[in-house]
Amino acid sequence: MGAGSSSLALESEGGSSPLRPNLDDIPESSVASILMHLDPPEICKLAKVNKTFHGASLADFVWETKLPSNYKYLVEKILGQSPESLSKKEIYARLCQPNCFEDGTKQVWLDKSSGKICVAVSYKALRITGIDDRRYWNHISSEESRFNTIAYLQQIWWLEVVGELEFEFPAGTYSLFFKLQLGKTSKKFGRRACNVDQVHGWGAKPVRFQLSTSNGQQASSECYLHQQGNWGHYRVGDFVVDNKNTPMKLKFSMMQIDCTHTKGGVCLDSVLICPSEFREKLKQF
Repeated sequence: MGAGSSSLALESEGGSSPLRPNLDDIPESSVASILMHLDPPEICKLAKVNKTFHGASLADFVWETKLPSNYKYLVEKILGQSPESLSKKEIYARLCQPNCFEDGTKQVWLDKSSGKICVAVSYKALRITGIDDRRYWNHISSEESRFNTIAYLQQIWWLEVVGELEFEFPAGTYSLFFKLQLGKTSKKFGRRACNVDQVHGWGAKPVRFQLSTSNGQQASSECYLHQQGNWGHYRVGDFVVDNKNTPMKLKFSMMQIDCTHTKGGVCLDSVLICPSEFREKLKQF
């Protein structure tokens, strides 16, 4: 008995005692069952622990819980592939990247931490008063736009911007914003500068924003444009999606049609649609 005790003691001192379980001894399926309750960034961190954790992090059932309910629609419409041809982790990773559709005028992506959907619509997909007339509008390359191009309004009497989007959103509450900036941005000696010399007319009357959905929801708001030199997200309103996996058509607009004065000096980038709880981190977009 003493000899047995000594033997065990020596094995323990050597650090190789079979009585000491380590992370490699945990079944991969058990690890995967734990990982499915964590957020995607946490899963990716734990995947680096060892081979068992890495293997568990690849399990389809882990990532299927992170994907939005309409992921099959997104894979087919946006990625142009069959959902069965990709692993769930690969689907998640690819959908977290900005994915363009409709001739590059729209983008959709998943928030990496939550897996929730965001959609952006370039000004090129909108109907805009006088957009093809260079007396009114200039098209400017910009690193500050996810579409790499913005529209700059020099001066106009009647401004109306109208857009539509048909898309299948997961259930939830979403907000719609116009991304605008008063002033024209440029770079001088490598530093950002914004010329506001042409900004005028936005303090006379408010801009009216409107939103309607194919199931009868409506929202509107009015505000004066005030974000000189910095991009601002002007909220149009919210809409609720109850029926997941059913396409919804949105119509949205901004207008300032008081012809008693001209207005100008504004940059129009895009329209953003995101979960309403993302309002506090709009600067990321």
